[in-house]
Formats: sequence, C-alpha cells, structure tokens
Amino acid sequence: MQDSGVALSKEGYSLNWLGKSYARLLANENIRTRLIADTAHNQNPANANSQNLLIKGDNLEVLKHLLGAYSEQVKMIYIDPPYNTGSDGFVYQDDRKFSVEQLSNLAGIDEDEARRILTFTSSSSNSHSAWLTFMYPRLYLAKQLLRDDGVIFISIDDNEQAQLKVLCDEVFGEENFVGAFPRITKKAGKTTDTIAKNHDYVFVYQNSSDAKLNSLELSDDAYKHQDEHVEIRGQYKLSQTLDYGSIQYSASLDYEIRLDNFVFRPGNVSENEMAARQSRNPKSDFCWRWSKKLFDFGLANDFIVVKGTRIYTKTYQNAVISKNDKGYFVEQKTRGKSASTLDFIDNQYSNDNAKKSLAKIFPTKVFEYPKPAILVQKLTHLTTEKNDIVLDFFAGSGTTAHAVMQLNAEDGGNRQFICVQIDEATDPKSEAYKAGYKTIFDITQARISKAAAKIKAENPLFAGDIGFKVFATQPMFDKYLDTPESLTENLELFDVKTLSQPDRHSLMLTWALRDGIKLGARLTPVTLGGYTAYAAEKILYFVDPDISLNAVVALLEQLDNNPAFAPSRLVVLGYLLDSKTQREMTEAVKGYNNRKGIELTLDIRYN
Repeated sequence: MQDSGVALSKEGYSLNWLGKSYARLLANENIRTRLIADTAHNQNPANANSQNLLIKGDNLEVLKHLLGAYSEQVKMIYIDPPYNTGSDGFVYQDDRKFSVEQLSNLAGIDEDEARRILTFTSSSSNSHSAWLTFMYPRLYLAKQLLRDDGVIFISIDDNEQAQLKVLCDEVFGEENFVGAFPRITKKAGKTTDTIAKNHDYVFVYQNSSDAKLNSLELSDDAYKHQDEHVEIRGQYKLSQTLDYGSIQYSASLDYEIRLDNFVFRPGNVSENEMAARQSRNPKSDFCWRWSKKLFDFGLANDFIVVKGTRIYTKTYQNAVISKNDKGYFVEQKTRGKSASTLDFIDNQYSNDNAKKSLAKIFPTKVFEYPKPAILVQKLTHLTTEKNDIVLDFFAGSGTTAHAVMQLNAEDGGNRQFICVQIDEATDPKSEAYKAGYKTIFDITQARISKAAAKIKAENPLFAGDIGFKVFATQPMFDKYLDTPESLTENLELFDVKTLSQPDRHSLMLTWALRDGIKLGARLTPVTLGGYTAYAAEKILYFVDPDISLNAVVALLEQLDNNPAFAPSRLVVLGYLLDSKTQREMTEAVKGYNNRKGIELTLDIRYN
C-alpha cells in the first residue's frame, strides 16, 4: 500500500480549547492573597459564635485558601456561574502578568500558543474559550473540596451547557454525571422568532458512587404516612402547600377556606388585603393551586392535611384525583418508580418568583437575575444531613445562604454555609447603587442579614445559627519573598517593620486556614514571659515582634507545668527573628524533652 504521507496517531475523546493549558496553570498556581476578618461584624453577638462564612474576593483565590481546612469536607456545592449570554456582563479578566516566554515555560506550550492565550486573557474576551478557561480551575478546585459522597449542582443555559457538560465529564468523571434537569425561568418565555426560551438547566454531578441523592433513589421512602385508606390507596406523602406565589394569578383561585373556625387565605393575608388583591387582579401573586370545587372534593375524600396555618395536599402511592364529564373521582392507580423526579418546571422555581421573593426583603430592585431560594432549599434538603457544609462560590444575591438558614429553621438542622462573592461594582445607574449598594458583595451581605432577621421573626423558637462571619481577600504585601533557602549575611529580607499588627494577624489568619484551622475559629492569646503568642488547636503562632529566648523558656515551662497547655507545633514569622534568636530557638525546641511526651516541632515561615 502506497504511503499517503498523512501522519497517523492515536486519537482520543477530549475537550480542548485555547487556554486549557493556562487554566491548568491557574488551578495549580500558588495563592497570591491573604485573608482579613471584618472584626466589627464578626464580634457582633449574633455572629460571634457562628460557623457560617461570607468571603469577599476572587473565588479562584478563595477556593485555594479553603483547601487547607475544608478539603473533602463539603457535602453540597451549588453555583450559578455567568451564563456567557453576551448580555450578562461576563468577560474574562485577569491581572496576572506573564511574558510570552514565562507562560510558555510554565504551561509547557509553544510561544505562539502562549502569545494567543495572553491576547485573549488581556482583551476582556467572552468567547467559549475564555469562559472555559474561567470555569476549569474553579471546578477543579471545587472537586477537591467535595466529600466522597458530595454533590455539585450548576445552573446553566443553552449558551454554555454543551461545553459545561464535557468540561464536567473531564473534571468529575463522565460516570458521575447524574442529570441535567430543566428549570422554568419565565412562564411566557423569551420569544425568538417562533421559539419561546423559558428554561435553563441544573446540572448534577456526584463526586463518586458513594453519593446519594435522596430524591433520585428509586424507592417509595417518601410515602411514610398512612391513614384509614392505607389498604386501598397505600401510604401517602405530604406534597407542597395548597397556596403558592403564582406568576399566573387567577382571582378564581383566590378564595377563603374555613376549617375548624380558622380562616385560610392564600399567602396568609388579611381579609382586606385579599379583597384588594382580587380587585386589582395582578398578573402574579399568591393564590391556591386547586379550584374551590377540587378543594371541596379533596377535603371530603381525605386528600387534604392541615398543619398549623398551612394547608398541604396528600399524594398517595396508589390513588389520584381524576376528572371526567361527571366531575371529580378517586382513581386507583399504582405509581411507577421514576428516576426523573428531579425537575424544576413548577412556577415556584422561576426567576419571576425569585424576584418576587427578593422584593419581600429589599424595597427596591437590587439584583437582576436571582435564583429562587426554594430551588436551593430543595437541593439542600435532597442531598444533605443536618450538620453538613454547603458551599456557593458565585454567591450573587445570597440565595444559598438564605436557603440553608430557612431549611435549618424548618427541620432543626445545623447546616453551615460558605458563600463567596467578588467585590464587583454595581452600575451607578442601577436601583441597587442608588439604594446604597455599591457592589454585588454589599447586596449579598445585606440579603443574608435581612433574611436571617426575617427567619428569626417567623421562627421565634428556632435557636440555630443564623449569624455569619465575614472575611475578605487582600493582595499579599509588596516584596513578600518566597522561602529563602538559607539565611546569609547579604540576604535582603522582607522588611517586617512595615507591617502593622492587623497585617501580621491577617498573615496568621491565612496561615491558620492553610494549617487546617477552620475559618472563624478563635486564635487565643497566650502570654509567655511578657510575650503574646496565639493558640489554635495544637498550633502556637508567633507573629508579634520582639520574640526572645525568654518567651521560649516560658513556653517550655508552661508545657511542663500546665496540664491544659499542650501545643505540638510552633509556627513563627521568620522575618521577626535575627539569626542568633533563630539558632537559640531551634536548639531549645530540639533539645527539649517534656514530661507529656509531646513531640514539639518548630516551623519558621517566610510565606
């Protein structure tokens, strides 16, 4: 056979784009920032003991920080990343400064590819390649934060859903794809020619086969209640409340229900408020899901349950309400088991409903496309136990935090949220800006605070955590050096005298998180012969100046004589030590044999 001159090689299926090598580089690049605490906010009594976290900063940096203490600790992640529609404001922005030669060497690519990558990373691109370069390192790090039985949910629409699917297959494994479930965005939809676009998707990936999605287990576990009809109808589950915030209000569905001398009205409004609502006949507001005739039939046939001030409907295993030309009747029908039980096509999951819910917290329109809290609350309910951690690193209006607190209030849970939002400026012409919210982060923080107050007011007996601590990333100090290989006479060290006490304590906070200390944990002052160190778990930090051998001697005495004092690791800001003190400290720790049998280690740090 004649040689065709065509080079043949093994081919494999993969997703490639301009910038993929750069994205991998970003995922593994060292952290470039430090963390600071909002001390005034965090010391507020409502927040002082909270484990909930709101962090301001680039989520790529924050995810790297979180890896120290939260690697394989997060049960559920929900994110609503930019959809890259062309009108949602997404552009790739990167302040990293690489030369063509540097990027070529670091990423292992030729200089032509490096040059093309640097062109789009510096030109505010919104191409598919730019979006993938933005998403890849964030998803790569997110996977490392998930527990083995963890699950990630990602909202997306048609602009990038195809790219996201293949990208997630690569990051999480194609075998861990659970589904792409539709969500209604708007009842009427956005019309383009003859096609109404009124949906997006929630992508679901498990981190491994250990994950379990409660709603997708093909069982009847939710049907756990029974009544006098159990032999014929089977057991039943409580379905949603009869009233809901409809985006297609109908006055015919807005009526009073009188049961046991109590009057029920949609949305729990007063008689006058309901009359005013009926009179104005709004396009959207609270109403019943069932007509008066259907409700009367359901009530008479035990398809209704009253709990407190709410009315719920029953869903039986083997019976449904049907209708023919003679009216309603109970039909025996065995329900099949289905894997497609997770969808969000009900109006309650729509953007319109989300805006309406947000309007109950903010008097003005402060956020353009919020996700409904009920969506994230359902996802959280389906995938978490009561003490799990939930992460959202595109926090936006703060929906995830709101949902987690609301679910905790309803089921007595103690779930912790970690929310991350970049300090993105709001449009000076926007209602949000005019209302005093200069950044999206301002909106996030205000939403969480307002939602917490609302939840507390509605659930006065709930004693769970509805506070939150606030932290932010800051650029690392100028000329902050990498770890020097050795201390020599002519080594030009970073000038630690330029750091204030808050600066040094920011460095300590950053280190503590890297050392596995949860963010927000107390760093307790410990007095050692007039010097103050700071303790967290088994680590003792030395970040204040004037470290002397006296402090080390006092430390060793405390170890010998104080039963409650048992650090095993000393972490010292190396720039504070001259060479003599460093030698003395090293020898003292090395030669110490303590009565408690603690193996004491010394970690002198320069970064």
